[in-house]
Amino acid sequence: LFEKFLHTKYIGQKRFSLEGGENTIPALDSIISTSAKDGVEEVIIGMAHRGRLNVLANILGKTYEQIFTEFEGKAVPDTTMGSGDVKYHMGYSGVMETADGHRVNLKLAPNPSHLEAVDPVVLGFARAKADVIYNSDYKKVLPILIHGDASVAGQGIVYEIVQMSNLRGYYTGGTIHFVINNQIGFTTDFDDARSSDYCTSLAAMIQAPVLHVNGDDAEAVVRAAQIAAEYRQRFNADIFIDMLCYRRHGHNEGDDPKYTQPHLYALIDKHPNPREVYTQYLMNNGKPEAQGLAKEMEQKFWNDLQERLDEIKQNPLPYKFQLPEEWWRSLRKATSADFEQSPATAISESEFRRLFQGLMQWPDTIKPLKKVEKLLQDKIKLFEGEQKVDWSTGELLAYASLLVEGKIVRMSGQDVKRGTFSHRHAVIRDEATDKGYNRLNHFQENQQRFLIYNSLLSEYGVLGFEYGYAMG
Repeated sequence: LFEKFLHTKYIGQKRFSLEGGENTIPALDSIISTSAKDGVEEVIIGMAHRGRLNVLANILGKTYEQIFTEFEGKAVPDTTMGSGDVKYHMGYSGVMETADGHRVNLKLAPNPSHLEAVDPVVLGFARAKADVIYNSDYKKVLPILIHGDASVAGQGIVYEIVQMSNLRGYYTGGTIHFVINNQIGFTTDFDDARSSDYCTSLAAMIQAPVLHVNGDDAEAVVRAAQIAAEYRQRFNADIFIDMLCYRRHGHNEGDDPKYTQPHLYALIDKHPNPREVYTQYLMNNGKPEAQGLAKEMEQKFWNDLQERLDEIKQNPLPYKFQLPEEWWRSLRKATSADFEQSPATAISESEFRRLFQGLMQWPDTIKPLKKVEKLLQDKIKLFEGEQKVDWSTGELLAYASLLVEGKIVRMSGQDVKRGTFSHRHAVIRDEATDKGYNRLNHFQENQQRFLIYNSLLSEYGVLGFEYGYAMG
């Protein structure tokens, strides 16, 4: 009803309506509430623009007044450090109080029009939260990714993040993938959008279960959401929900879908919305008062929205800064004076020598390959004889200086443990047992961890994951 209200008040303005797939909202509510019972304290959501305003308002608690102000063009963000973005790309943070009294921190990540680009960012963000705040207890943090049917089947980044899901460096304890399967991608029919039977067929790659559900059946959608949440918390693995529904309007509200699907949209025009379908279901199952009650609730809600809109037109709200934006407000552009003197970042010579010594030793239980041992001995000779270190040793010493200052260092990428050119050897291996020894985790008792992971052969997915990890 909120989206219908927007449609009548802001005709032609893009909002990428959820209409036809409205049962996404009770599904998300059910996932969060069920997960909270099983210990989830943080939920990180990633989605493209379809239905984003509805999720912001009805899940994350962004007020209708704030959204109306943005539609009115009165909430102007600070663009000092760069341009802003459209309202259906923006992120938000909120807190949900469930019916059982649990408090869950919610975050909807910002996402550009590159539909699935946010997926690895959300997973990295969730992993960082679990690692840093909850001591790697992944049951405390739940990532939810909302996909479209065309993009989940068509975009390679989805394959990458599913392939990453069980890898040690990128594991998050399982992701709930919710697919709003409206059977169309802009103007592309599903039989032109994929070769597989289902848009969720890639789930078979990791034997993830897929729950196919009718988007017009509200109770079935909610039950599927509950099952998905319980499965994730019990088995700590990915699960997919494929909600088969439709798109009420065009790709955006200024687009006419009848150009390309005239017959389909003639049928959709006559089809009742999910709210009407559920009202009829209640009436058919012993609730004759449902129709009158539904109309009364709709009218009351509509009047409430109208009152809020009228108030906003008279007294628009100022732009509400999110927490990262509050941090960024303290930043300024650099001036020439900033470059006249470098900040002091050096460590003492005695500390340098201590860290170097720690880096160049390993326990007697580890017998490295002769070539590796000679390489490290050459580094020792270079330092002791000429007071020099090579670039790779300098890199590891820089990390070491951070670790002993109590800062976690995470490094991931292709072949990073050894180094592409056999130069780093952050982890050395016993030539007989293949047992690894991380050279940077043994300088002192109270140092922080050096987390290093060889990645799968992916650039896009891993880059997004590490960006999300840094943000988290």
